[in-house]
Amino acid sequence: MSKIGKINISIPDKVNVVANGNIVNVDGPLGKSSFKIDTENFELKINENKNISLKPKNLNQITKRLWGMNRSLLNNAIIGAAKGYEKTLELVGVGYRAALKGKQLNLQLGFSHDINFDIPENIKITVEKQTIVKISGIDKQQVGMITSQIKSLRPPEPYKGKGIKETGQYILRKEGKKK
Repeated sequence: MSKIGKINISIPDKVNVVANGNIVNVDGPLGKSSFKIDTENFELKINENKNISLKPKNLNQITKRLWGMNRSLLNNAIIGAAKGYEKTLELVGVGYRAALKGKQLNLQLGFSHDINFDIPENIKITVEKQTIVKISGIDKQQVGMITSQIKSLRPPEPYKGKGIKETGQYILRKEGKKK
């Protein structure tokens, strides 16, 4: 039995969830998203008291594996439509800065050239100060993917800690050369 899959999903007041066959549409104040559920293996019930329960039709190895994952993906879609997801990046280093130029994020990361990162449509990027970048959106997976792509442009190095890191991320520091 799945510990996560057994938990019912509560729907906030502002969010509307409609199931049409095997497609679940989630509509909230921040946007719309759709989620596909395998109706051959799972039964989806939307109660009037704003609860969703996802139960497998028969318990076997495949449904045990997918039960908790499907419940988490549906819960993430509901939270994204209600509150959204946000990650914050810090640029650490002399001369490292970020700026928005239209639909591109312009990054100066100590290379001989600037890096222009194209911003996808459903992602919102804001630059606070010049060294703090906030990435927000309704899709948790896409916000995390964009964050990791920006971090991979200049990962933090262990000697001085220069690079792009998330707020609260611990960087293992190494001791430099000794005389």
